[in-house]
Amino acid sequence: MNETELTPIAVRHPDALAQRIDAVMSDLDGTLVDTLGDFCSAINRTLADLHLPAVAAGEIALRVGKGSEHLLHSVLDWACAQVPDGRAGADPDALYADAWTRYQRHYEAINGQHATVYPDVAQGLQCLRQSGLRLVCLTNKPRAHALALLRGKGLDGCFEAVFGGDSFARKKPDPLPLLKACEWLGTAPGRTLMLGDSSNDAQAARAAGCPVVLVTYGYNHGRPVREVPADGYVDRLTQLTGG
Repeated sequence: MNETELTPIAVRHPDALAQRIDAVMSDLDGTLVDTLGDFCSAINRTLADLHLPAVAAGEIALRVGKGSEHLLHSVLDWACAQVPDGRAGADPDALYADAWTRYQRHYEAINGQHATVYPDVAQGLQCLRQSGLRLVCLTNKPRAHALALLRGKGLDGCFEAVFGGDSFARKKPDPLPLLKACEWLGTAPGRTLMLGDSSNDAQAARAAGCPVVLVTYGYNHGRPVREVPADGYVDRLTQLTGG
């Protein structure tokens, strides 16, 4: 399903929506934690290893959200395109396996060091739990990296479970991760909120039959998030419970 085909469902206000759900599936990067600095550090260390030009933070931000594999493929394509024609080794497909190994090593080494929890996130998650809602984290980030990041930022105790991009056969924007998370929770998709920051989250939610609320401060491929049809938009997580 194309994001332009998404049709908003009836509930438009996050505070009202919170009264109609049983659980929340929260994205991580761009929703709970600003991890762009981590991505920039790990990506550019990897590119330096491969003698490729560094990529600016703005270019990386456009590529965040569809999983580490997509991010690395996209950045390699960009970096190799900057290399003069004829330079040996500037083939993104040929470089990918080596780049992936290096990227994983670099990311593990710096995970969380250049990342910041967004304002009101911890309070917002606490308010959701106090409202009786069940919470899981559902991210395209590899699960081991997600667990380490949440633990390092003191957010690991907020969630009953953490599902990563390698937890299921497909990643968001495919609906499978959301449906599997609902199955794990034992909740109906129509009463399980997807909380995210981009069209990937909205597209996955619509296809899964879940309501979706988007934060206004994350990564949305360079587009204003309010252009993405959703059931609500929040500037901070505390607004989900009327705060």
